[in-house]
Parts: sequence; structure tokens; C-alpha cells
Amino acid sequence: MKVTSKDGTQIAYDKQGNGEPLILVDGALCSRDFGPMPELAKLLAPHFTVINYDRRGRNESGDTQPYAPEREVEDIEALINALGGSAFVAGVSSGAALGLRAAASGLNIKKLALYEAPFMVDKTGHQAPPDSQAKLQALVDSGDRAGAVKYFMRDMVNVPAFVVFIMKIMPIFKKLKAVAHTLPYDAAVMGDFSLPTKIAASVKTPTLVGGGDKSPVYMQKAVKQLADAIPNAELMMFKGQTHNISVKVLAPALVTFFTR
Repeated sequence: MKVTSKDGTQIAYDKQGNGEPLILVDGALCSRDFGPMPELAKLLAPHFTVINYDRRGRNESGDTQPYAPEREVEDIEALINALGGSAFVAGVSSGAALGLRAAASGLNIKKLALYEAPFMVDKTGHQAPPDSQAKLQALVDSGDRAGAVKYFMRDMVNVPAFVVFIMKIMPIFKKLKAVAHTLPYDAAVMGDFSLPTKIAASVKTPTLVGGGDKSPVYMQKAVKQLADAIPNAELMMFKGQTHNISVKVLAPALVTFFTR
């Protein structure tokens, strides 16, 4: 299925289940066919009408230029309109930062769930380079998609070099390269990676802010500060979880939050 965003971009999505609509917003390098969302959608479908979509530029969605984070907010708006005018939204990683932007823009989001938006609030922890978006765009423009993925993994996410080396020889790397051209989009959504306190403070939507208690300390600090910055937020730290949370752990928490 497809919906047309405000700038004419076709956004591809899958819909499954019954109940109130719930839109899932992916993080970097994922699509509706790859990453945690396909399995999460299946677990949530008995409770909601779940929308798992390709963010613009990924898989079957269009990629109208020029890009701006506001266009991705409009993509979510188009999905909400197609669902009857209101929806729940759940985002992970940079998808959580995008969900935050969508709620702050005034979209009719009934409840919002955000898992570990990767804001950098602890200067003692890992810091993404301030020129990350420009570096990624330069790699993409030169046709070096593998280099863009490596830069994202090593310099931005701080994945150990040996892990990146192993990933390069695995089948998964081909899938990552296929959407590498959208990495600058995620960097644009994150901005300078600082906590957007004014944006967060403007969100009136009841919000669940989640994090893993096994994630790095700098990530846990960001999660807790984001929860403090959103007026109607509650914090949930998931025991034994990292940034790559198990969907079998996340799904029940989302069901509880969205149905109560």
C-alpha cells in the first residue's frame, strides 16, 4: 500500500491487525522489510491496526528532493490522515527523535512511545562528530555507500572496528548499503545531537520514554533527561536491555501503555 505525502512523495506501508492505529517509526538503516519493526508489528497486530512503513528513500518509498526532516514529519501526517486522522506512534533510535518532532509539530498523535533517541547529553561519553551529516553526504555523493555505513557504525555509533569488519563480510552488509544514502537524513533528524529541550517541552502528548539499563551510561542519561523534558512523559528502563531491545520485551510494554 502507498500514501502520498504533502510534497508528492509516495510512502509505502504495510497494515495489519485490528484496533486503534499505531504507526511504527524505524531508526537508521532499517525498512519495513528489514530491522526490528516487521517482528514488532506481528506482536502488536492482535491489539492494534499496525502501520509499518518505509521511511522516505528506503525500499519502496520515494525520495523527492530536497530532503528536510519536515518532509518526514509530513510523511507521518499523511499516514495518520490515511488512518482516519489520529494514531498512536512508536519510534526507536533516530525514529524516536523523528516521532518527537512529529508530536511537537502538532500532529494528532494520541500517545507517543520513544525508545532511546540517541541524543548526546553526557560530554564524557561517546560523541558523534559535529559534521556527521556533511561527512555522510560526501560519502554518499561519491558513491561510497560502504564507506557511509562504516562511518556511521564506527564514528557515530561507536561500534568496535572488529565488529564492523565482520559485518562487511556478512550478507546483512548488502542490505545496509542499499539504504546507506538515507543516513544523512537520520543525521539531519538528530541535528547536532543535543537534547532538543524546547521541542520536548512543547509536546503535550502522553509519552512513554524507554531505555535499556544495559545501554551505555551516556545513553541512559539521555533517556532520563528526555523524559524529564517532556511534560506528560513517564520513564521506563527495561531490565537487561540495550539499544537493540528485544521486540518480545518491548511489545508488551507498548500494549500496556497504549491500551490503558
